[in-house]
Amino acid sequence: MSINYLNLGLLQSNCLTLPTAAAQSAQLIYGDAPRQDISSFCVAVKPASLLRRFIKPIVEFESNFRIPFKPLPASQSYALLEWGLNWCLATGHFNHLLLHAAVLVKEGQAVLFPAMPGSGKSTLTAWLGLNGWSVYSDEMAVIDLHTGTVQPMYRPICLKNLSIDLIQKWSPDAILTPVCHDTAKGSVAHLKAHNWQEFSTFSPARIVGVVFPKYDASATEPQLYSVDKLQTFENFYTNAFNYHVLGQASFDILARVVNQIQGFEVHYASLDFMSDFLTDELLS
Repeated sequence: MSINYLNLGLLQSNCLTLPTAAAQSAQLIYGDAPRQDISSFCVAVKPASLLRRFIKPIVEFESNFRIPFKPLPASQSYALLEWGLNWCLATGHFNHLLLHAAVLVKEGQAVLFPAMPGSGKSTLTAWLGLNGWSVYSDEMAVIDLHTGTVQPMYRPICLKNLSIDLIQKWSPDAILTPVCHDTAKGSVAHLKAHNWQEFSTFSPARIVGVVFPKYDASATEPQLYSVDKLQTFENFYTNAFNYHVLGQASFDILARVVNQIQGFEVHYASLDFMSDFLTDELLS
């Protein structure tokens, strides 16, 4: 099985070569998306050398003749592809402001979830996506420089370790790639958040809030903290991939977005609480 393009919604990548297992996973995630007329970049995952094709196989990610990462075991080829696509966007796309944050949308209103690794962001994103929310992104908020709206991306949700089992328990029919073990992030699998037919109905959404989530299994009661606008701006700035490149335009649109949203830090143990909180506090 081969796939020679990856339609990410906002833009497209040509796919030059992939190991069989990675190609099968890419087909599972992106195979229902139509081909766009123009591609923004080219990617490949290929053996790091002829010798390492056969002896302890390792692969490397390449984009437009650049190899940004060290080689990884061939068993991690699909995870490497997804991480490589993140790199391509973060370092080469300057038509939008890019923030490291998940984006969930309901009733045309978007909530951003910037969070540190281990905070439970992707698990929360996946759960909300299975319970009535639209997943615009798990990794990257794409903000229009003129309108301040957030754009949808056709990308999967990266699940790690125990989150994989939880999703399979919550939704046995969920579309998941095979698990890549022993990566730098532990065991990793990618969840198809929406099919292309669903995604094609998405439109740019107005940002109404930002939530800094922290899952705490030992918490008996959720803890809510209001985050002021200066702290929110600072966090967005710190988590922006291309703020320094866009200059004044990025400052202006960030200031505009921050002035129109509410910000919260939430420590929680109940996913049902998070859904109710988001609906009652940010969408009402």
